[in-house]
Amino acid sequence: MFSKQSRYRQVPDTAVPDARGRVLAAKDIRALPEVTGTFRHTVDSGDRLDQLSYSYYGNPLQYWHICDANPQFLSPLALLDQDPVTTTRFPVTTGAADPPWAAVLSALSATIGVEQATVEEAVGSIEALRVTYNQLTVDADALSAVIGAAGFTVGQHVNIGQLGQQIVIPPAVSG
Repeated sequence: MFSKQSRYRQVPDTAVPDARGRVLAAKDIRALPEVTGTFRHTVDSGDRLDQLSYSYYGNPLQYWHICDANPQFLSPLALLDQDPVTTTRFPVTTGAADPPWAAVLSALSATIGVEQATVEEAVGSIEALRVTYNQLTVDADALSAVIGAAGFTVGQHVNIGQLGQQIVIPPAVSG
């Protein structure tokens, strides 16, 4: 049973067999509705979806309208820059004429928690590595050490996230 405010209330029921062969009642997949909105909110480090929903709609349980309006984010945590998977930019320099890119990329790929590591094109004389990783498994300081061990001098890393970015706040939905 879902309340009147639930996004799943109108989703049809379906019968689904479980691992033991029992047939259980469940909700079908909820299709993402077409949501538009021109109002934007700039994400701040203290933001929470229930608080944003209360601020904009007067109801903390309507946060899912904000999630629906921002489908490029795979989870509500990513929407507010609280997802454990993050991307960090590491500026690097090396004295070598031929920097050991293959070695550092191999070392980063072998690091537990690292999902992707790429080399950014040079801007001026500074090059950088962009690393996407799970913060629950490895942190930026450990990644700096891996990069340093591969022969690079690592500058101050910068997290690339949602803080300071804008998200869509759709108009209030009645009913």
